[in-house]
Amino acid sequence: MHAVNRRWYWFARQFFPCCSVYSLALLLMVLCMFLLVVNIYELRLMQVDHAALHNIPLAVPNVDFRTDSSPVVWVQGQKLEVGYMRHVFNVFERIGYRTGNSASDWDVLWSHDYPFKTMSADLGHLKPHQKVNHFPGSGCLTNKVQLVMSELSFIPKAFVMPTQKQDFLDYVKENPGKQWVQKNNNHRGIKILSVQELDLDTPNSFVQEFVKDSFLIDKRRFDIGLYVTLTSVDPLRVFIYQGDWLIRFCSMDYYPFDRSAVEKYVVSDDYTPLWEITSLARFYTELGSSRKSALFSYLRSIGKDPDILSQNLEAAVRNVFYSKERSILRQSAHYTYRNFFEMVRFDFLTDQDLNVFLMEVNMSPNLSSEHFIGNKLLYEQVVFSLLRLVGIASPLADNKKLTQDTDDMEMLVSNRDLHVLTNNCTSDGCNQCQLPVCRLCSNCMNKELESVLMAGYLEQMNRHTWRRAIPKPFQTQGIARTWYSDTDEEFQRFSTSNKVMSLWFHGKCLEDAAWCV
Repeated sequence: MHAVNRRWYWFARQFFPCCSVYSLALLLMVLCMFLLVVNIYELRLMQVDHAALHNIPLAVPNVDFRTDSSPVVWVQGQKLEVGYMRHVFNVFERIGYRTGNSASDWDVLWSHDYPFKTMSADLGHLKPHQKVNHFPGSGCLTNKVQLVMSELSFIPKAFVMPTQKQDFLDYVKENPGKQWVQKNNNHRGIKILSVQELDLDTPNSFVQEFVKDSFLIDKRRFDIGLYVTLTSVDPLRVFIYQGDWLIRFCSMDYYPFDRSAVEKYVVSDDYTPLWEITSLARFYTELGSSRKSALFSYLRSIGKDPDILSQNLEAAVRNVFYSKERSILRQSAHYTYRNFFEMVRFDFLTDQDLNVFLMEVNMSPNLSSEHFIGNKLLYEQVVFSLLRLVGIASPLADNKKLTQDTDDMEMLVSNRDLHVLTNNCTSDGCNQCQLPVCRLCSNCMNKELESVLMAGYLEQMNRHTWRRAIPKPFQTQGIARTWYSDTDEEFQRFSTSNKVMSLWFHGKCLEDAAWCV
Protein backbone atom coordinates (compact mmCIF):
# COMPACT_ATOMS: atom_id res chain seq x y z
CA MET A 1 0.00 0.00 0.00
CA HIS A 2 2.81 2.37 0.87
CA ALA A 3 4.50 1.48 -2.41
CA VAL A 4 1.37 2.44 -4.39
CA ASN A 5 1.13 5.79 -2.62
CA ARG A 6 4.81 6.48 -3.35
CA ARG A 7 4.29 5.76 -7.06
CA TRP A 8 1.27 8.17 -7.20
CA TYR A 9 3.33 10.78 -5.39
CA TRP A 10 6.23 10.33 -7.82
CA PHE A 11 3.77 10.61 -10.81
CA ALA A 12 2.21 13.81 -9.45
CA ARG A 13 5.56 15.41 -8.74
CA GLN A 14 6.74 14.66 -12.28
CA PHE A 15 3.80 16.41 -13.94
CA PHE A 16 2.99 19.07 -11.32
CA PRO A 17 6.35 19.92 -9.78
CA CYS A 18 5.23 23.31 -8.45
CA CYS A 19 2.14 22.09 -6.62
CA SER A 20 1.84 21.03 -2.99
CA VAL A 21 0.20 17.78 -1.89
CA TYR A 22 -2.96 19.62 -0.82
CA SER A 23 -3.26 21.36 -4.16
CA LEU A 24 -2.94 18.07 -5.96
CA ALA A 25 -5.67 16.54 -3.78
CA LEU A 26 -7.98 19.44 -4.53
CA LEU A 27 -7.29 19.11 -8.24
CA LEU A 28 -8.15 15.43 -8.14
CA MET A 29 -11.42 16.15 -6.32
CA VAL A 30 -12.45 18.69 -8.96
CA LEU A 31 -11.60 16.19 -11.70
CA CYS A 32 -13.68 13.50 -10.00
CA MET A 33 -16.68 15.83 -9.63
CA PHE A 34 -16.44 16.72 -13.32
CA LEU A 35 -16.40 13.05 -14.31
CA LEU A 36 -19.40 12.38 -12.00
CA VAL A 37 -21.48 15.14 -13.63
CA VAL A 38 -20.58 13.84 -17.11
CA ASN A 39 -21.60 10.31 -16.10
CA ILE A 40 -24.96 11.51 -14.70
CA TYR A 41 -25.60 13.45 -17.89
CA GLU A 42 -24.77 10.42 -20.04
CA LEU A 43 -27.00 8.19 -17.92
CA ARG A 44 -29.90 10.67 -18.31
CA LEU A 45 -29.42 10.66 -22.10
CA MET A 46 -29.54 6.86 -22.05
CA GLN A 47 -32.75 6.98 -19.96
CA VAL A 48 -34.43 9.38 -22.39
CA ASP A 49 -33.36 7.26 -25.40
CA HIS A 50 -34.68 4.13 -23.70
CA ALA A 51 -38.01 5.78 -22.82
CA ALA A 52 -38.45 7.05 -26.37
CA LEU A 53 -37.63 3.63 -27.83
CA HIS A 54 -40.10 1.76 -25.58
CA ASN A 55 -42.75 4.52 -25.30
CA ILE A 56 -42.35 4.84 -21.52
CA PRO A 57 -43.47 8.15 -19.94
CA LEU A 58 -40.82 9.83 -17.82
CA ALA A 59 -41.78 10.65 -14.22
CA VAL A 60 -42.19 14.33 -13.35
CA PRO A 61 -40.58 15.29 -10.04
CA ASN A 62 -43.02 16.46 -7.35
CA VAL A 63 -41.89 20.05 -6.89
CA ASP A 64 -43.74 22.52 -4.65
CA PHE A 65 -43.80 25.73 -6.70
CA ARG A 66 -45.58 27.72 -3.98
CA THR A 67 -43.78 30.70 -2.59
CA ASP A 68 -44.28 33.05 0.32
CA SER A 69 -46.46 35.16 -2.00
CA SER A 70 -48.90 32.26 -2.56
CA PRO A 71 -52.42 32.81 -1.18
CA VAL A 72 -53.06 31.48 2.31
CA VAL A 73 -55.91 29.33 3.61
CA TRP A 74 -56.58 29.02 7.32
CA VAL A 75 -58.43 25.76 7.99
CA GLN A 76 -60.03 25.82 11.42
CA GLY A 77 -61.58 22.93 13.28
CA GLN A 78 -61.21 20.63 16.25
CA LYS A 79 -58.87 17.61 16.02
CA LEU A 80 -57.78 18.31 12.46
CA GLU A 81 -55.03 15.74 12.95
CA VAL A 82 -57.53 12.87 12.57
CA GLY A 83 -57.88 13.76 8.89
CA TYR A 84 -61.55 14.61 8.41
CA MET A 85 -60.55 17.75 6.47
CA ARG A 86 -57.95 15.98 4.32
CA HIS A 87 -59.82 16.56 1.05
CA VAL A 88 -60.22 20.26 1.80
CA PHE A 89 -56.46 20.56 2.38
CA ASN A 90 -55.79 18.56 -0.81
CA VAL A 91 -57.88 20.83 -3.00
CA PHE A 92 -56.42 24.04 -1.62
CA GLU A 93 -52.90 22.68 -2.12
CA ARG A 94 -53.66 21.77 -5.73
CA ILE A 95 -54.87 25.26 -6.58
CA GLY A 96 -51.73 26.82 -5.15
CA TYR A 97 -52.64 27.79 -1.58
CA ARG A 98 -50.35 27.37 1.39
CA THR A 99 -51.66 26.66 4.88
CA GLY A 100 -51.70 29.36 7.54
CA ASN A 101 -53.29 30.02 10.91
CA SER A 102 -54.94 32.79 12.90
CA ALA A 103 -51.71 34.83 12.89
CA SER A 104 -51.37 34.67 9.11
CA ASP A 105 -52.42 37.30 6.62
CA TRP A 106 -54.93 34.78 5.33
CA ASP A 107 -57.00 34.95 2.15
CA VAL A 108 -59.55 32.23 2.95
CA LEU A 109 -60.90 31.04 6.29
CA TRP A 110 -62.39 27.55 6.00
CA SER A 111 -63.95 26.84 9.38
CA HIS A 112 -65.64 23.56 10.22
CA ASP A 113 -67.49 25.22 13.09
CA TYR A 114 -69.72 28.27 12.87
CA PRO A 115 -67.13 31.04 13.49
CA PHE A 116 -69.32 34.03 14.37
CA LYS A 117 -69.81 33.06 18.01
CA THR A 118 -66.11 33.36 18.87
CA MET A 119 -64.73 35.59 16.08
CA SER A 120 -67.54 38.06 15.53
CA ALA A 121 -65.41 41.19 16.00
CA ASP A 122 -62.63 40.00 13.68
CA LEU A 123 -65.00 38.88 10.94
CA GLY A 124 -66.74 42.25 10.97
CA HIS A 125 -63.62 43.98 9.62
CA LEU A 126 -62.37 41.84 6.76
CA LYS A 127 -60.25 42.97 3.84
CA PRO A 128 -61.96 43.04 0.42
CA HIS A 129 -60.16 39.94 -0.86
CA GLN A 130 -60.77 37.76 2.22
CA LYS A 131 -63.37 34.99 2.05
CA VAL A 132 -65.06 32.97 4.81
CA ASN A 133 -66.97 29.73 4.21
CA HIS A 134 -69.90 30.63 6.46
CA PHE A 135 -72.57 33.30 6.25
CA PRO A 136 -73.58 35.22 9.38
CA GLY A 137 -77.09 34.12 10.29
CA SER A 138 -76.99 30.84 8.36
CA GLY A 139 -77.84 28.98 11.54
CA CYS A 140 -81.52 29.66 10.87
CA LEU A 141 -81.19 27.29 7.89
CA THR A 142 -79.40 24.50 9.71
CA ASN A 143 -80.99 24.71 13.16
CA LYS A 144 -83.46 21.82 13.12
CA VAL A 145 -85.98 23.41 15.43
CA GLN A 146 -86.04 26.65 13.44
CA LEU A 147 -86.29 24.73 10.17
CA VAL A 148 -89.39 22.75 11.14
CA MET A 149 -91.04 25.96 12.37
CA SER A 150 -90.96 27.22 8.76
CA GLU A 151 -94.22 25.31 8.16
CA LEU A 152 -93.34 24.54 4.55
CA SER A 153 -95.42 21.87 2.82
CA PHE A 154 -92.45 19.60 2.04
CA ILE A 155 -91.24 19.53 5.66
CA PRO A 156 -93.09 16.79 7.60
CA LYS A 157 -95.45 18.26 10.15
CA ALA A 158 -93.78 18.96 13.48
CA PHE A 159 -94.53 20.37 16.91
CA VAL A 160 -91.93 22.13 19.06
CA MET A 161 -91.81 21.00 22.66
CA PRO A 162 -92.94 21.93 25.17
CA THR A 163 -94.59 25.08 23.76
CA GLN A 164 -96.78 23.17 21.27
CA LYS A 165 -97.50 20.19 23.46
CA GLN A 166 -101.26 20.71 23.60
CA ASP A 167 -101.47 21.42 19.86
CA PHE A 168 -99.72 18.11 19.25
CA LEU A 169 -102.07 16.16 21.52
CA ASP A 170 -105.09 17.70 19.79
CA TYR A 171 -103.65 16.79 16.37
CA VAL A 172 -103.03 13.19 17.47
CA LYS A 173 -106.69 12.83 18.45
CA GLU A 174 -107.73 13.93 14.96
CA ASN A 175 -105.06 11.76 13.24
CA PRO A 176 -104.62 8.60 15.34
CA GLY A 177 -102.90 6.64 12.54
CA LYS A 178 -99.81 8.85 12.33
CA GLN A 179 -96.38 7.70 13.48
CA TRP A 180 -93.92 10.03 15.21
CA VAL A 181 -90.21 10.53 15.85
CA GLN A 182 -88.64 12.88 18.36
CA LYS A 183 -85.62 15.00 17.36
CA ASN A 184 -83.37 17.75 18.65
CA ASN A 185 -80.49 19.73 17.19
CA ASN A 186 -78.06 16.87 17.81
CA HIS A 187 -80.08 14.61 15.51
CA ARG A 188 -79.00 11.43 17.30
CA GLY A 189 -80.96 8.45 18.59
CA ILE A 190 -83.96 8.89 16.29
CA LYS A 191 -86.56 6.16 16.38
CA ILE A 192 -90.30 5.79 16.01
CA LEU A 193 -92.13 6.12 19.34
CA SER A 194 -95.70 5.78 20.44
CA VAL A 195 -97.37 8.92 21.76
CA GLN A 196 -97.05 7.52 25.26
CA GLU A 197 -93.28 7.04 24.83
CA LEU A 198 -92.60 10.59 23.61
CA ASP A 199 -91.08 13.10 26.00
CA LEU A 200 -93.26 16.15 25.49
CA ASP A 201 -91.55 18.31 28.11
CA THR A 202 -87.96 18.40 26.79
CA PRO A 203 -86.94 21.93 25.72
CA ASN A 204 -85.44 22.54 22.27
CA SER A 205 -86.83 19.31 20.89
CA PHE A 206 -89.65 18.60 18.49
CA VAL A 207 -91.94 15.76 17.53
CA GLN A 208 -92.21 15.15 13.80
CA GLU A 209 -94.43 12.99 11.64
CA PHE A 210 -92.69 9.90 10.25
CA VAL A 211 -92.68 9.65 6.43
CA LYS A 212 -93.77 6.03 6.03
CA ASP A 213 -94.54 5.85 2.31
CA SER A 214 -91.04 6.67 1.10
CA PHE A 215 -89.70 5.42 -2.21
CA LEU A 216 -87.76 2.14 -1.97
CA ILE A 217 -85.10 0.74 -4.30
CA ASP A 218 -84.31 -2.95 -3.86
CA LYS A 219 -86.42 -2.84 -0.68
CA ARG A 220 -84.19 -0.14 0.82
CA ARG A 221 -85.15 3.33 2.01
CA PHE A 222 -82.71 6.08 0.97
CA ASP A 223 -82.09 9.80 1.14
CA ILE A 224 -80.72 12.30 -1.38
CA GLY A 225 -78.14 14.88 -0.35
CA LEU A 226 -77.96 18.09 -2.41
CA TYR A 227 -74.99 20.43 -1.97
CA VAL A 228 -76.30 24.00 -1.98
CA THR A 229 -74.31 27.24 -1.80
CA LEU A 230 -75.43 30.70 -0.74
CA THR A 231 -73.18 33.28 -2.44
CA SER A 232 -75.16 36.45 -1.67
CA VAL A 233 -78.03 37.40 0.61
CA ASP A 234 -78.82 40.92 -0.64
CA PRO A 235 -79.70 40.23 -3.38
CA LEU A 236 -80.27 36.53 -2.88
CA ARG A 237 -78.18 34.19 -5.04
CA VAL A 238 -78.21 30.42 -4.46
CA PHE A 239 -76.64 27.58 -6.45
CA ILE A 240 -77.18 23.79 -6.43
CA TYR A 241 -74.34 21.39 -7.24
CA GLN A 242 -75.44 19.27 -10.20
CA GLY A 243 -72.20 17.36 -10.76
CA ASP A 244 -73.52 14.58 -8.52
CA TRP A 245 -75.74 13.89 -5.54
CA LEU A 246 -74.95 12.03 -2.33
CA ILE A 247 -77.33 9.05 -2.25
CA ARG A 248 -77.31 6.91 0.91
CA PHE A 249 -79.31 3.77 1.70
CA CYS A 250 -80.44 2.27 4.99
CA SER A 251 -78.41 -0.76 6.02
CA MET A 252 -81.47 -3.05 6.32
CA ASP A 253 -84.50 -3.79 4.13
CA TYR A 254 -87.56 -1.72 4.98
CA TYR A 255 -89.92 -4.74 5.03
CA PRO A 256 -90.92 -6.60 7.09
CA PHE A 257 -91.21 -3.36 9.03
CA ASP A 258 -90.14 -3.26 12.67
CA ARG A 259 -89.97 0.11 14.39
CA SER A 260 -87.48 -1.20 16.93
CA ALA A 261 -84.97 -1.86 14.11
CA VAL A 262 -83.97 1.73 13.32
CA GLU A 263 -81.55 0.54 10.61
CA LYS A 264 -84.62 -0.15 8.47
CA TYR A 265 -85.70 3.50 8.31
CA VAL A 266 -82.84 5.73 9.53
CA VAL A 267 -79.81 6.45 7.32
CA SER A 268 -76.95 6.16 9.80
CA ASP A 269 -73.19 6.73 9.54
CA ASP A 270 -72.91 3.03 8.56
CA TYR A 271 -75.26 3.45 5.60
CA THR A 272 -75.15 1.25 2.54
CA PRO A 273 -73.49 3.05 -0.40
CA LEU A 274 -75.19 3.22 -3.77
CA TRP A 275 -72.69 0.87 -5.45
CA GLU A 276 -73.91 -1.98 -3.21
CA ILE A 277 -77.52 -1.62 -4.40
CA THR A 278 -77.98 -4.12 -7.25
CA SER A 279 -80.42 -2.07 -9.35
CA LEU A 280 -78.06 0.92 -9.32
CA ALA A 281 -74.69 -0.84 -9.33
CA ARG A 282 -75.14 -1.77 -13.01
CA PHE A 283 -75.33 1.90 -13.99
CA TYR A 284 -72.77 3.18 -11.47
CA THR A 285 -70.13 0.43 -11.49
CA GLU A 286 -70.47 -1.29 -14.86
CA LEU A 287 -71.46 1.70 -17.03
CA GLY A 288 -69.52 4.36 -15.11
CA SER A 289 -72.43 6.71 -14.35
CA SER A 290 -72.47 9.22 -11.52
CA ARG A 291 -74.75 8.53 -8.55
CA LYS A 292 -77.27 11.02 -9.87
CA SER A 293 -77.20 9.57 -13.40
CA ALA A 294 -77.54 6.03 -12.04
CA LEU A 295 -80.64 7.06 -10.10
CA PHE A 296 -82.08 8.82 -13.15
CA SER A 297 -81.45 5.77 -15.35
CA TYR A 298 -83.18 3.53 -12.84
CA LEU A 299 -86.18 5.87 -12.59
CA ARG A 300 -86.56 5.88 -16.37
CA SER A 301 -86.33 2.08 -16.43
CA ILE A 302 -89.40 1.83 -14.16
CA GLY A 303 -91.36 4.50 -16.04
CA LYS A 304 -90.74 7.50 -13.79
CA ASP A 305 -89.61 10.96 -14.92
CA PRO A 306 -86.45 12.11 -13.09
CA ASP A 307 -87.09 15.71 -14.20
CA ILE A 308 -90.06 15.77 -11.81
CA LEU A 309 -87.75 14.82 -8.96
CA SER A 310 -85.20 17.50 -9.94
CA GLN A 311 -87.87 20.19 -10.19
CA ASN A 312 -89.35 19.26 -6.81
CA LEU A 313 -85.94 19.31 -5.14
CA GLU A 314 -84.99 22.69 -6.61
CA ALA A 315 -88.35 24.21 -5.71
CA ALA A 316 -87.92 23.05 -2.11
CA VAL A 317 -84.43 24.60 -1.90
CA ARG A 318 -85.73 27.91 -3.24
CA ASN A 319 -88.62 28.03 -0.80
CA VAL A 320 -86.38 27.34 2.20
CA PHE A 321 -84.14 30.29 1.30
CA TYR A 322 -87.10 32.56 0.59
CA SER A 323 -88.53 31.69 4.02
CA LYS A 324 -85.23 32.38 5.83
CA GLU A 325 -84.02 35.37 3.81
CA ARG A 326 -85.14 38.02 6.29
CA SER A 327 -83.63 36.17 9.25
CA ILE A 328 -80.24 35.91 7.55
CA LEU A 329 -80.39 39.57 6.53
CA ARG A 330 -81.20 40.64 10.06
CA GLN A 331 -78.35 38.63 11.61
CA SER A 332 -75.79 39.66 8.99
CA ALA A 333 -76.61 43.38 9.05
CA HIS A 334 -73.31 44.28 10.76
CA TYR A 335 -71.14 42.44 8.23
CA THR A 336 -69.99 43.03 4.68
CA TYR A 337 -71.92 40.47 2.64
CA ARG A 338 -69.28 40.19 -0.10
CA ASN A 339 -66.79 38.34 2.12
CA PHE A 340 -68.95 35.31 2.85
CA PHE A 341 -70.33 32.18 1.21
CA GLU A 342 -71.92 29.07 2.68
CA MET A 343 -72.19 25.50 1.39
CA VAL A 344 -74.73 23.28 3.14
CA ARG A 345 -76.27 19.91 2.33
CA PHE A 346 -80.04 19.46 2.03
CA ASP A 347 -81.12 15.89 2.87
CA PHE A 348 -84.39 14.72 1.30
CA LEU A 349 -86.63 11.66 1.23
CA THR A 350 -88.94 11.03 -1.71
CA ASP A 351 -92.14 9.00 -2.11
CA GLN A 352 -93.43 6.84 -4.94
CA ASP A 353 -94.76 9.91 -6.77
CA LEU A 354 -91.36 11.68 -6.45
CA ASN A 355 -92.70 14.21 -3.97
CA VAL A 356 -89.86 15.30 -1.71
CA PHE A 357 -89.61 15.71 2.06
CA LEU A 358 -86.84 17.78 3.60
CA MET A 359 -85.32 16.05 6.63
CA GLU A 360 -82.56 18.51 7.55
CA VAL A 361 -80.03 21.05 6.30
CA ASN A 362 -76.45 20.30 7.35
CA MET A 363 -73.91 23.02 8.13
CA SER A 364 -70.34 21.97 7.28
CA PRO A 365 -71.48 18.68 5.67
CA ASN A 366 -69.21 15.67 6.02
CA LEU A 367 -66.35 15.73 3.49
CA SER A 368 -64.36 12.77 4.85
CA SER A 369 -64.10 9.57 2.81
CA GLU A 370 -62.48 7.60 5.63
CA HIS A 371 -65.60 5.44 5.99
CA PHE A 372 -66.33 5.17 2.26
CA ILE A 373 -63.28 5.73 0.08
CA GLY A 374 -65.61 5.74 -2.94
CA ASN A 375 -66.77 9.22 -1.87
CA LYS A 376 -63.30 10.76 -2.26
CA LEU A 377 -63.84 11.98 -5.84
CA LEU A 378 -67.28 13.41 -5.03
CA TYR A 379 -66.01 15.41 -2.06
CA GLU A 380 -62.96 16.82 -3.83
CA GLN A 381 -64.99 17.74 -6.93
CA VAL A 382 -67.58 19.48 -4.75
CA VAL A 383 -64.92 21.50 -2.93
CA PHE A 384 -63.03 22.41 -6.11
CA SER A 385 -66.20 23.46 -7.93
CA LEU A 386 -67.25 25.50 -4.91
CA LEU A 387 -63.93 27.35 -4.84
CA ARG A 388 -64.31 28.09 -8.55
CA LEU A 389 -67.85 29.35 -8.09
CA VAL A 390 -66.94 31.86 -5.37
CA GLY A 391 -63.76 33.04 -7.10
CA ILE A 392 -61.22 31.44 -4.76
CA ALA A 393 -59.86 29.13 -7.46
CA SER A 394 -59.36 32.21 -9.59
CA PRO A 395 -58.07 32.32 -13.19
CA LEU A 396 -55.71 35.01 -11.88
CA ALA A 397 -53.04 33.89 -9.47
CA ASP A 398 -53.33 36.85 -7.09
CA ASN A 399 -56.82 37.48 -5.71
CA LYS A 400 -55.50 40.38 -3.61
CA LYS A 401 -54.36 42.13 -6.77
CA LEU A 402 -57.70 41.38 -8.43
CA THR A 403 -59.55 43.44 -5.81
CA GLN A 404 -57.22 46.38 -6.37
CA ASP A 405 -56.29 46.36 -10.06
CA THR A 406 -58.91 47.77 -12.45
CA ASP A 407 -57.22 46.27 -15.53
CA ASP A 408 -57.26 42.77 -14.04
CA MET A 409 -60.94 43.05 -13.09
CA GLU A 410 -61.99 44.47 -16.46
CA MET A 411 -60.23 41.60 -18.16
CA LEU A 412 -62.69 39.27 -16.38
CA VAL A 413 -65.78 41.52 -16.40
CA SER A 414 -66.23 45.11 -17.52
CA ASN A 415 -69.11 47.55 -17.26
CA ARG A 416 -70.09 46.72 -20.83
CA ASP A 417 -70.80 43.14 -19.74
CA LEU A 418 -73.36 44.41 -17.24
CA HIS A 419 -75.73 46.47 -19.37
CA VAL A 420 -78.93 44.70 -20.50
CA LEU A 421 -82.46 45.71 -21.50
CA THR A 422 -81.08 49.04 -22.67
CA ASN A 423 -84.14 49.75 -24.81
CA ASN A 424 -85.94 50.60 -21.54
CA CYS A 425 -83.29 53.22 -20.76
CA THR A 426 -84.35 55.45 -23.67
CA SER A 427 -87.95 55.74 -22.48
CA ASP A 428 -89.29 58.63 -20.39
CA GLY A 429 -90.21 56.14 -17.65
CA CYS A 430 -86.56 55.74 -16.66
CA ASN A 431 -85.75 59.42 -16.30
CA GLN A 432 -86.19 59.27 -12.52
CA CYS A 433 -84.60 55.79 -12.08
CA GLN A 434 -87.48 54.67 -9.87
CA LEU A 435 -88.49 51.39 -11.54
CA PRO A 436 -86.34 48.31 -10.79
CA VAL A 437 -85.60 47.77 -14.49
CA CYS A 438 -84.38 51.36 -14.79
CA ARG A 439 -81.70 50.76 -12.17
CA LEU A 440 -79.92 48.64 -14.77
CA CYS A 441 -79.43 51.71 -16.99
CA SER A 442 -75.97 53.28 -17.01
CA ASN A 443 -77.28 56.65 -15.81
CA CYS A 444 -79.05 54.99 -12.85
CA MET A 445 -76.56 52.27 -11.87
CA ASN A 446 -74.50 53.08 -8.77
CA LYS A 447 -71.20 51.54 -7.69
CA GLU A 448 -72.86 49.19 -5.24
CA LEU A 449 -75.08 47.71 -7.95
CA GLU A 450 -72.11 47.48 -10.31
CA SER A 451 -70.30 45.40 -7.68
CA VAL A 452 -73.34 43.14 -7.21
CA LEU A 453 -73.75 42.53 -10.94
CA MET A 454 -70.03 41.90 -11.42
CA ALA A 455 -70.18 39.25 -8.71
CA GLY A 456 -73.20 37.67 -10.41
CA TYR A 457 -71.41 37.73 -13.77
CA LEU A 458 -68.27 36.07 -12.39
CA GLU A 459 -70.31 33.38 -10.63
CA GLN A 460 -72.05 32.56 -13.90
CA MET A 461 -68.67 32.32 -15.65
CA ASN A 462 -67.09 30.25 -12.84
CA ARG A 463 -70.02 28.05 -11.87
CA HIS A 464 -68.55 24.83 -13.34
CA THR A 465 -71.11 22.13 -12.35
CA TRP A 466 -73.21 24.39 -10.12
CA ARG A 467 -76.54 25.67 -11.43
CA ARG A 468 -78.37 28.73 -10.21
CA ALA A 469 -81.52 28.15 -8.16
CA ILE A 470 -82.09 31.80 -7.12
CA PRO A 471 -82.82 33.90 -9.09
CA LYS A 472 -84.86 31.17 -10.72
CA PRO A 473 -83.53 30.32 -14.21
CA PHE A 474 -85.83 30.75 -17.20
CA GLN A 475 -84.47 27.54 -18.78
CA THR A 476 -85.04 28.74 -22.38
CA GLN A 477 -85.08 32.00 -24.29
CA GLY A 478 -88.61 31.14 -25.44
CA ILE A 479 -89.85 31.18 -21.85
CA ALA A 480 -87.90 34.38 -21.15
CA ARG A 481 -89.49 36.13 -24.13
CA THR A 482 -93.00 35.41 -22.85
CA TRP A 483 -92.27 36.34 -19.22
CA TYR A 484 -93.61 39.59 -17.81
CA SER A 485 -92.66 40.75 -14.34
CA ASP A 486 -96.01 42.49 -13.83
CA THR A 487 -97.90 39.18 -13.96
CA ASP A 488 -95.44 37.08 -11.94
CA GLU A 489 -96.83 36.88 -8.39
CA GLU A 490 -93.62 35.47 -6.95
CA PHE A 491 -91.58 38.28 -8.50
CA GLN A 492 -93.93 40.90 -7.03
CA ARG A 493 -93.15 39.62 -3.53
CA PHE A 494 -89.40 40.11 -3.99
CA SER A 495 -87.40 42.88 -2.36
CA THR A 496 -86.18 45.63 -4.71
CA SER A 497 -82.65 44.21 -4.82
CA ASN A 498 -83.99 40.74 -5.70
CA LYS A 499 -86.18 42.25 -8.42
CA VAL A 500 -83.22 44.05 -9.98
CA MET A 501 -81.10 40.88 -9.83
CA SER A 502 -83.85 38.79 -11.47
CA LEU A 503 -84.41 41.38 -14.20
CA TRP A 504 -80.69 41.43 -14.93
CA PHE A 505 -80.55 37.65 -15.37
CA HIS A 506 -83.67 37.92 -17.54
CA GLY A 507 -81.89 40.42 -19.76
CA LYS A 508 -78.75 38.26 -19.97
CA CYS A 509 -80.90 35.23 -20.88
CA LEU A 510 -82.54 37.15 -23.74
CA GLU A 511 -79.07 37.97 -25.09
CA ASP A 512 -77.45 34.55 -24.59
CA ALA A 513 -79.23 31.22 -24.03
CA ALA A 514 -76.36 30.03 -21.80
CA TRP A 515 -77.61 32.46 -19.15
CA CYS A 516 -81.08 30.89 -19.11
CA VAL A 517 -79.95 27.88 -17.04
